[in-house]
Amino acid sequence: MQPLQDQVALVTGGSSGIGAGVAKCLAQAGAKVVVNYSSSAEGAQQVVREIESEGGTAISVQADVSQADRVQHLFQQLFDVFGTIDILVNNAGLQKDAAFVDMTLDDWNKVISVNLTGQFLCSQQAVKEFLRRGIVPERSCAAGKIICMSSVHEVIPWAGRCNYAASKGGVMLLMQSMAQELAPQKIRINSIGPGAIQTPINRSAWETPYAKAKLLNLIPYNRIGVVEDIGKAAVWLASDESDYVTGTTLYVDGGMTLYPGFATGG
Repeated sequence: MQPLQDQVALVTGGSSGIGAGVAKCLAQAGAKVVVNYSSSAEGAQQVVREIESEGGTAISVQADVSQADRVQHLFQQLFDVFGTIDILVNNAGLQKDAAFVDMTLDDWNKVISVNLTGQFLCSQQAVKEFLRRGIVPERSCAAGKIICMSSVHEVIPWAGRCNYAASKGGVMLLMQSMAQELAPQKIRINSIGPGAIQTPINRSAWETPYAKAKLLNLIPYNRIGVVEDIGKAAVWLASDESDYVTGTTLYVDGGMTLYPGFATGG
């Protein structure tokens, strides 16, 4: 069964890590996938090749999602190839960590512009198309679906990463406010809040036995997540199986948001 058969999905920041995993899972579910990247053309092309090797359809498109003109160009290229969009996964994001007193304005602005403003810009373009086209019943009972990639840190403070935590807190209320406004038009908007997911970007947190053991102290389910955990959640949120779900963050975190430090009384 392919619950996303013939639908068109855009995954921003899809050249590696969670974005690549989500792109491949959406393709396996039948979607035609646009793999957006900022700088890693080869990474994006590798994701496209892997999708095509399994019989799927995908293209890669470069764009810095924090720049309005580049986002418009990204969507125009998508429309030129596939004609429309059904699913947007706002995954592009980055970290620039520093102690609060040492954090530069550039580091603050860069994280906010990609992680939060990028989601605003891409969502706006997708929603315009959803409203123009309306519902296509043979593809989905919703006019469009947006999945915002958030984090457990939309609710868990994170010292040394004020810019990142602030961006994800912003994503939470951006998502909820869009969902509230657009639900009457049958546009569904939700978030995924990943916990600790094993990707190359956070290799230092899991690649040694000591680092892994320290990380597992924060995860009641006692395993580190993999990108397929997020990809499967994205497929469900993009499918009609979740048609009555909107304005919700689905935490995929092995229980990290259960505050495990309190499991034995704190």
